[in-house]
Amino acid sequence: MKNLILKSLLLFAALLGAGQAAAQANLEINTPGIAAIQSSMQRRHGELAPLYTSGAVGLTRDGNVALRDPAAVPLAQRAAVNGVIAAENQDRASLYREIARANNHPEWEGDIRNTFGQRWIDRAQGGWYYQNASGAWTRK
Repeated sequence: MKNLILKSLLLFAALLGAGQAAAQANLEINTPGIAAIQSSMQRRHGELAPLYTSGAVGLTRDGNVALRDPAAVPLAQRAAVNGVIAAENQDRASLYREIARANNHPEWEGDIRNTFGQRWIDRAQGGWYYQNASGAWTRK
C-alpha cells in the first residue's frame, strides 16, 4: 500500500512538473537559431495570411497549421499551398525545439508546443479558423 501511495505521489509530481515547464521556460529567449527560424516564419506569413483569411488554412491546437478547407484552394495551387504549410510546420517544430534547448530543458518541447499553440490561437485575427479543445474547427 505504501508503495502504491509513493508511486501515485511521484506520478502526480511528475505531471505537475510537466505542466509547469512552459510556465517556467523563457519563451522570449533569443538565440541566433531562434532568430533565423522566426525570420523564415515572418517571410512566409505573407503567403499564409490570405489563406487564414479565406478559411483555407487554420491553426491546429497542437501549434501547427493545417489545410482546413481544400476546396478553398484551386487545385492548381494546392500543391504549392501544401508546401507552404509543410515549411511552416517544420519551422514551428524547430522553434519549439530550439526554445526548449535554449532553456536547457529539451524535455519541455511538448509543453512549449502546447503553450505556443494556444498563443497562436489567442493572437489570431477575427475570422481565422482554429481547432478548439475537442479538435473541431471554430471561427474566431
